Amino acid sequence: METLFGLDYPTWWFLVVGGLFSGYAILDGFDFGAGAWHMFFKKDSSREVALKAIDPTWHGNEVWLVIGGGTLFAGFPVFYGTLFSAMYTPFILFLLFIIFRGISIKFRNMEDMPWWRKMWDWSYSISSIMLAFLLGVVLGNILNGMPLDENFEYIGGGFFEFLNPFSILVGVTSLALFMMHGAIYLLLKTEGKLYNRIQVFLRAGMAFFIISYIITTAYGLINLDHLLVVFKENQILFVIPFLVFLSIANVPRLASKEKYGWAFIFTSLTIALLLVIVAFELYPRLLWSNDVQENSITIYNAAASTKTLKIMMGFVAVGGPLVLLYSYFVYRTFWGKVDLNTEGY
Repeated sequence: METLFGLDYPTWWFLVVGGLFSGYAILDGFDFGAGAWHMFFKKDSSREVALKAIDPTWHGNEVWLVIGGGTLFAGFPVFYGTLFSAMYTPFILFLLFIIFRGISIKFRNMEDMPWWRKMWDWSYSISSIMLAFLLGVVLGNILNGMPLDENFEYIGGGFFEFLNPFSILVGVTSLALFMMHGAIYLLLKTEGKLYNRIQVFLRAGMAFFIISYIITTAYGLINLDHLLVVFKENQILFVIPFLVFLSIANVPRLASKEKYGWAFIFTSLTIALLLVIVAFELYPRLLWSNDVQENSITIYNAAASTKTLKIMMGFVAVGGPLVLLYSYFVYRTFWGKVDLNTEGY
C-alpha cells in the first residue's frame, strides 16, 4: 500500500476527518453552549447581547461541519452510508434543529413584539441544547458499536434504538462540555451585570461537566471493554487521559482568577484531547460491530481508492490553510466585547 511520510493514505484521511470534526466541535461547540444558556438570561437586552456575541461567527463555524461531512463521504463512503442509515433519526433531527437554530437567530429581531422574540429565543435555546446532545449521541453509538452484517449494513431495529444508556451519557456529557465552553466564550464577550451573571453560570457548568464526565467514564470502563484494548496494549497512551485530567483541572483554576482567555484555550484543548482518545479507541476501525467483530468497518474496507485519496489530499493541502486563514480573519475582526448600542463591536 502506498504511503506518505510513513503513513498509508487511509490513515492520513482518518487524521484529516478527525481534525476537521475536532475543529467543528471546538468552534460550533461554544455556539451551542452559549445557546443552551440563552433562556437563563432574564432580560431581553441580555439575550440580545448573547446573540450578538456569536452572530458574526456561527455561519463560518458550520463550514467545518460541511467540509467534514464532505471529506467523510469522499474518503470513507462505506462508513458514511452505513452510519447515516443506522443513525437516520438523530441525523434528521440534527438537520431540523440546525435549521431552526439558524432561522431563530435571524428572525428574532425582525419584530419587536415580546411574544415573537420569546418564541424564537426558546427555539434557539432548545435547538442548541438538542444539537449538542445529538452530536454526543451519535459519537456514543459509534463507540458503543452497532449490529452490522457481512456487507457492513446496519441490521438493528427500533425507532429509539440509538438512545442506549452509553449514548445518552455521552450526549449529556457533550452538552455539559459545550455549556462550560460557551459560558467562557460569553465571558470573553460581555461585561457588567451580565458578565457577573455568566460567572455564576460557568460555575454551574463546570460542576455539570465534571459530574457527567466522571459518570460517563465510569460506565465506559465497566461496560465497554473493547475501548480499553489499545490502552492496555500500549500503556504509554495513558498519558492522554492524564493530559485530559490536567486540562479539565486547569479550567476552574483559571476561572477563579478570571483568566477566561486561557480557560477557553483549555476547554478547547479538552475537546481536542477527548477526540484524540476516541481516535485511539477506534483506530483502525471507524465503526464497531458489536455482534461479529469481523463485520466492523475499518479505514481500509471503507476507504475510497488510493488514487482518489491522493487527489483529495492535494485539495486538503490547499483548502485547509484557506479555511484556517478565514477563521482567523473573522475572529480577529470581531475580537473584543459586544457593544449593544452600535452596529459593530
